[in-house]
Amino acid sequence: MHDQAHHAETFDLAPISLWLEDFSEVRSLFETWRASGVTDIRAYLTENENRIKQCSSLIKVIKVNRKTLTLFEAEDLEHLTQNLGSIFRGDMLQSHVQELSALWEGETEFSSATVNYTLSGRRLDIQLRGTVLPGYEDSWSQVLLSIEDVTEREDARRKQVESKRYAEGLFEHSPVSLWVEDFSRIKRLLDEVRDKGITDFRVFTDVHPEFVRQCMSEIRVVDINRETLKLFLAPDKMTLLRRINDVFKDEMNAHFREQLIDLWNGNLFHQRETVNYALDGTERHVLLQFSVLPGHEDDWALVQISLTDITARKKAEAYLEYLGKHDVLTKLYNRAFYVDELNRLERREFHPVSIIILDLNGLKVINDQWGHAAGDSMLRRVGEVLNEAVRAPCYAARIGGDEFAVLMPAIDELGAGSLVEEIRSLVEINNQYYSNIPLDMSIGWATSNIGEKMELVAKRADLLMYEDKRAHYSSGKKAGQAAN
Repeated sequence: MHDQAHHAETFDLAPISLWLEDFSEVRSLFETWRASGVTDIRAYLTENENRIKQCSSLIKVIKVNRKTLTLFEAEDLEHLTQNLGSIFRGDMLQSHVQELSALWEGETEFSSATVNYTLSGRRLDIQLRGTVLPGYEDSWSQVLLSIEDVTEREDARRKQVESKRYAEGLFEHSPVSLWVEDFSRIKRLLDEVRDKGITDFRVFTDVHPEFVRQCMSEIRVVDINRETLKLFLAPDKMTLLRRINDVFKDEMNAHFREQLIDLWNGNLFHQRETVNYALDGTERHVLLQFSVLPGHEDDWALVQISLTDITARKKAEAYLEYLGKHDVLTKLYNRAFYVDELNRLERREFHPVSIIILDLNGLKVINDQWGHAAGDSMLRRVGEVLNEAVRAPCYAARIGGDEFAVLMPAIDELGAGSLVEEIRSLVEINNQYYSNIPLDMSIGWATSNIGEKMELVAKRADLLMYEDKRAHYSSGKKAGQAAN
């Protein structure tokens, strides 16, 4: 009698929710189903939810302990049992199949992770364990259930899963190319070099460029996002990684060397502009940002590299730079560039320097008779001729409305005269192609004397051009006259 009282007190004071239940009517129902030919109880219950509910309704609660009443917010056993439908609902029915299947198959213990609800409607994540008590294996009239409240643990797990999903979403749907890479082998290589007493890493990589290539080969790509595939025109990750040498080539070795120097100096976050290549061979100017992820400062096992596509910006910058130095209409250099080059040639004391000055004859007449569109067309034709005739290190520029110049460093008078003849020859060919209005230019050229200012050389060439123009008009030629 004393033992029974002691067991009852132990049951009631247990720190975990305990239920003593009678499953005997469930056992009787199972015997009926077996007799009717049911063999797969799991499938049988799953195909009709009412069968699960039928089993649940046959379970009788004999008693519960205090922890159970507290956990489910019940006043007493009667209050609890009258509201079992509020406690066991939703997800509980499917997990109940697992418990019933274990009993059907002759097991005396079962467990499941499921969801219950308090009488106020608060969700409880629980770990349920059941045991048919010894001596009741043939009747199932005494089954002890324990319910452990694991809501806090499951909330933490769900938050962890949600955080992981959030982080993966940010990574995968980032509007910039993201790479997660393993630099741990590179860290070891740098440490080995440092242990050998190397202090000036820049000089070391100057002497051993193969070390930079070795480090590059030790990078391990962990993951890339979809924007990376889009940026480099790759159909999938496998294709991109297989052709990684097509993406990182040419200037990339020099940029990677600077990245290694940053890491050597302890700079675990850095950025620089570089050039990569899409799989179709087109350039991708990118802003590369490198960061060793928190927690991996000592091994560099996880680093994130973001690549922001700045190709459009670079093209715009290049075009603005082009506009700053070129005449848009003729695609020749402009007067600002011409003046800068004159000054540069004078500072560097090139000798000799030849300068050709050209003037389009009759532009005003062409504009008046044929319109400004025709005049612009004539200027473009001059650009075509000079762009074809003049090659580096020489430069052709439009220095006024109808005036042009060719700068020829290290070219003597003979070379200048040869280029003038080529220009005149190309003008004749151009006139054959454009037969309506002939292109005609007055030309003068001069070659510098030792110590002569570039401005004076240009002035001499300009005067000779005007002499040619006077000879042109004195011969009675009419500029802008259409060819017959």
